[in-house]
Amino acid sequence: MTENTPQTTVDFLGLARHLIRGCDKAVLATLARPDAPESGAPYASLVQVAFDHGGAPLLLISGLADHTKNLLKDGRVSLLFDGTHGRAEPLTGPRVSLMGVAAPTTDERHARRYLARFPAAEMYASFKDFSFWRVAPGRAHQVAGFGKIQWFENFAIDASPALIEAEPDIVAHMNADHADAVQLYAKLAGESGEGWVMTGVDPEGADIRRHETGTAARVAFDKRVHDAETARAELVRLVKRARAGTS
Repeated sequence: MTENTPQTTVDFLGLARHLIRGCDKAVLATLARPDAPESGAPYASLVQVAFDHGGAPLLLISGLADHTKNLLKDGRVSLLFDGTHGRAEPLTGPRVSLMGVAAPTTDERHARRYLARFPAAEMYASFKDFSFWRVAPGRAHQVAGFGKIQWFENFAIDASPALIEAEPDIVAHMNADHADAVQLYAKLAGESGEGWVMTGVDPEGADIRRHETGTAARVAFDKRVHDAETARAELVRLVKRARAGTS
């Protein structure tokens, strides 16, 4: 490499956040509660996951579930997000293990984001034994392929109040008036089929879902957004990119 050759800096932390936000399920590891026969041992279960605007995982779980009983005694968790689907050699693909502390949340914005992603879960959300939980992110461990392994200390990001407030209107507007654009976003994400809807917008990208098949996907912004106007600029840019046939 010569002195004048430009160097490309890879944002591995951004890629890790992109991976987990694109996953709608994860393996949740909790610590077996003191009254369990396996007290103190790790217990793994499958959960559906949404995220708050800053990237913290959101769960809707039953108080009757073992993982919830464990969390009520010790909120420490690890979530494994698997991005290796479709690979002949899964261990060459990306995955992220996110450590954190889970706690119940009554924030209506968390419920709204979760139910936008999983509308069928609205029935369970009304049950007395179900509650929403937020995982405050700690360290994250990413394996992005052979030799691409690292830890991150600060995983979540800040989201502006203006963007959080504007999100419902942005999503409703895109789904009602620009459904064709949302289908283009799916193509950018490497997906096919019709019936895609937008479920969320955060500082780093937009989440889309095809409820018919339960498929989630994500498109990333080039620049972080902080309000309706900057989000609109990035969404327009993505449409132009899709129509130009670039990714």
